[in-house]
Amino acid sequence: MKYLNYIFIVLGAVVAIYAKAGEEQNQYILIGGIVILMIGIYRISKTIPSKEEDDDDLNNDEN
Repeated sequence: MKYLNYIFIVLGAVVAIYAKAGEEQNQYILIGGIVILMIGIYRISKTIPSKEEDDDDLNNDEN
């Protein structure tokens, strides 16, 4: 499942670059590539723990 996030990021970047590289840019393909890229980044960012949660856990253990 973790690899799916990286596939989204790479696929979205490739599609966005492909859409931007042509002389006649297709805006819908560019937007689709950016959306796929952002979905991948969002899914990865959900797995990163919050710094505030770590600080709260440390403060509760000390008391």
